[in-house]
Amino acid sequence: MPLKLSTPLLSCTDPLPDPTQANREGLVAITLELTPQRLLEAYPKGIFPWTENPFTWWSPDPRGILPLDHLHVPARLERTIRSGKFSFTINQAFDAVILGCAQPAKGREESWIGPAFTWAYGQLHRMGHAISFEVWLNGKLAGGLYGVKIGNFFAGESMFHLVRDASSVALVLAARALQEKGCRLFDLQMVTPHTKRFGAVEVRRDEYLKLLNHAVR
Repeated sequence: MPLKLSTPLLSCTDPLPDPTQANREGLVAITLELTPQRLLEAYPKGIFPWTENPFTWWSPDPRGILPLDHLHVPARLERTIRSGKFSFTINQAFDAVILGCAQPAKGREESWIGPAFTWAYGQLHRMGHAISFEVWLNGKLAGGLYGVKIGNFFAGESMFHLVRDASSVALVLAARALQEKGCRLFDLQMVTPHTKRFGAVEVRRDEYLKLLNHAVR
């Protein structure tokens, strides 16, 4: 997406603007740095980073979410989950998951997850605010997803698979695990044909910010 000249370039001490000040594409601000502290400032405001060099910060309208109480699991995938083919863990291989998400894949020849993203989210993980969900096949990592969790809010950042169905299994089991822990909002940023299969919907930014405020508190 093209960067508008009116978008503010922030110094490391400038606060992020209100997300309602985003331009039509959803771009809020630009920075020259990405830190765990900046991430912890951004997510409770409904803002997330998307690109490196420079770092762009976004709050799209509408916003994609996955309603946890209306999660749809296709019958074939449910059978795969119940078969026990895959095993599932949480926070056992965060670095491997984010590196897996950073690799090019079919339909995603380029990734926004560069070294700065890997470092910043890795630090956030060690601070207890970024988590990973892993799916294993015969003791080897087959897929997974990672994201940011603050209070009862979770922002899914990216997922990957090396084996068919592994990322879908990770998404479903992550959603169920988060709901069991009291998560109120599963943010997807944008709805894709893949996530729509699981019940993902779009909500207006103002509605999203209300849901976010409630979940973070």
